[in-house]
Amino acid sequence: MKKDKLHIHWYPGHIAKAEKQLKAQLSLVDAVIEVVDARLPYSSSYDNITGLLGEKPRLILLNKADLTDQNELNKFVKTLEEKSGCPVLKSDAKNSKDLNPVVKKVIELSEPRIQAIMAKGLLRRPARVMVVGMPNVGKSSIINKLTNSSKTKIGAKAGVTRQQQWVRINPQLDLLDTPGIIPMKQEDQERAKKLAFVNSVSENAYSNEIVAKELLVLFEKKYSKTVKDFYKVDNLSLEDIANSRNWIMTGGNPDIERTAVFVLRDFREGKIGKFILDEL
Repeated sequence: MKKDKLHIHWYPGHIAKAEKQLKAQLSLVDAVIEVVDARLPYSSSYDNITGLLGEKPRLILLNKADLTDQNELNKFVKTLEEKSGCPVLKSDAKNSKDLNPVVKKVIELSEPRIQAIMAKGLLRRPARVMVVGMPNVGKSSIINKLTNSSKTKIGAKAGVTRQQQWVRINPQLDLLDTPGIIPMKQEDQERAKKLAFVNSVSENAYSNEIVAKELLVLFEKKYSKTVKDFYKVDNLSLEDIANSRNWIMTGGNPDIERTAVFVLRDFREGKIGKFILDEL
């Protein structure tokens, strides 16, 4: 790989294992919550999600919405609902107050399967739901926020594998407390690049310097003034940012690696501004 070119690598063996594990988990539930990074409403979603889920009802949850421009995000919500045919809700990365609509919606989505079970003469049971999504979109934080309201572990059920752990959120909803990791099986390096920006790709798969440079290129196109004002520079380059922050190595050269790490961290933590990196 050339030093100045970004290329993200995936490993087929890991993908096959992840798909097999996810399909086993999906067989246990009535509906799924697909967690997507709100900064990448399209790029952090899975192209073949309907093929993976089959007829399983899905709620799309745009997590980390507090790191985005809300007016722009609302347009994505509308477009995603139209394209997917699924309900779409927003979630704050830290706030738990927005989860009541999520609980209500997944119970509603699970109801047809519950009714089908009852039609066979079985008793009504709580809806069974799991959280799925790409790496690092916030699946575990959503699970933690949901389960913090109820610590009732209910363990193995009749007909449900003993390896899975369930939490009763309320009398109508049981949550599988293990996140389903959707494998990143794709050849699209533009999407891979954006996933690296939000840290959804293992850091072993890329160079901070190359990814940070690519992020600055995107910023130049979409959020140039905001980013230049934040770093107090006229040009969006790692060299200029390093000089502006006085990150200079012995010998007088700008510390590019340190600058790259900070640029990525500043973006990921929302310090630079509230951005969406996909286009409608």
